[in-house]
Amino acid sequence: MNSYLLIIGLCIVIIISFFCNILARKTNIPSVLILILLGVGIHQLLVSMEMTLDFRGALEVLGIVGLIMIVLEAALDLELKKDKWPIIWKSFTIASFSLALTSLVLSFFIRLLLPELTFLAAMVYALPLSIMSSAITIPSVANLNNYKREFLIYESTFSDILGIMVFYMIIENIDVAGMRQLSFAIGSNIFLTLIISIILSYVLLYVIQNIKGEVKFFLFLAVLVLLYAVGKMFHLSSLIIILMFGLLLRNYRVLLFGKLKEWLHDPEIESVFKEFKMITVETSFLVRTFFFVVFGMTLPLISLLNWQVWLISTIFLLATYILRFGLFYIIEKKDTLPQTFIAPRGLISILLFFAIPESLKTEGFESGVLFVVIIATSVIMAWSLITSGRSKIKNQDEESIIDQESPSDGNVPIELPID
Repeated sequence: MNSYLLIIGLCIVIIISFFCNILARKTNIPSVLILILLGVGIHQLLVSMEMTLDFRGALEVLGIVGLIMIVLEAALDLELKKDKWPIIWKSFTIASFSLALTSLVLSFFIRLLLPELTFLAAMVYALPLSIMSSAITIPSVANLNNYKREFLIYESTFSDILGIMVFYMIIENIDVAGMRQLSFAIGSNIFLTLIISIILSYVLLYVIQNIKGEVKFFLFLAVLVLLYAVGKMFHLSSLIIILMFGLLLRNYRVLLFGKLKEWLHDPEIESVFKEFKMITVETSFLVRTFFFVVFGMTLPLISLLNWQVWLISTIFLLATYILRFGLFYIIEKKDTLPQTFIAPRGLISILLFFAIPESLKTEGFESGVLFVVIIATSVIMAWSLITSGRSKIKNQDEESIIDQESPSDGNVPIELPID
């Protein structure tokens, strides 16, 4: 393909993605649907023109950067305050239980359909499908009330972070024999990485506030990617390093104590946080755009004719929403709508699905399951948000009519007889 045509195509995709986000905010229709269908259309266009493009070489690199950016963006959104503690612990509880129970239920059914898989291998396939996408949830819940909006933002963020870490811990320790040894390996890995992450985060923050140059973000993005890659080579849970740095940068006023308050200064850190936040959001937008489009381009549509694809997808959807309703009913003990039906799958599911090691892959599990699940959860979320919005407008109209019919002073006028 001509280089200029490729550049024109990439620019058009970014422009379409931008307007898809605007459309999503106004209509509650997730932009992921349009981007995936756009990818399918581009693939069909290239086939008709007898042209082929191979993105798989760059896909792995983009995937690594995408994971780092998503975890960093999620950490920068997590505000740790005492008054937010009820929302934090409730959303964390629902996110962790939903992730664990959904992946366990789905693993059980995957093993029934594909008995050649071990339980841990089935878990590796089930986890990407069980992670709630913050990339889709956060921009979609802008019109909900404050409590529900914050709750879903925290829940989707926790689901992203927990799901990614558990997935990589399993695939990096899957050769460890026995559940007890596996638990010890994962536990010691987390503990060691956590200690290293805390020390590195404070050191990085101290260094970054003392750099006088204007170019800071991509320098420290390079440092974070370097630390992630080195940690992976030593089989550490490197995403914890990214998570801890993002949490410290977002919540430095809470996490600074003792001598650290003398070494780290508020104005410089606040300035760094604003720059990091802005560029992280922009970079994440770019990564999300191309991943959804590339996923649509690489999707084998013929897999949608496989009955196992629809069976696994149906089981997943039923398990997800039944478990979510039960968890919200037990923990929240109040209005469970539309939160129960806001559980979209998206970029993280795609990234992790492509990251499954070759040794664990099986031809029996079609990528069409991923497509059906992403589309179905996005449509259900859109329907739930639209229905909730209509109910809200209806209630506001009814209250407005009652207010207009009622006297302004609240008293019923008395008609006196006239002689």
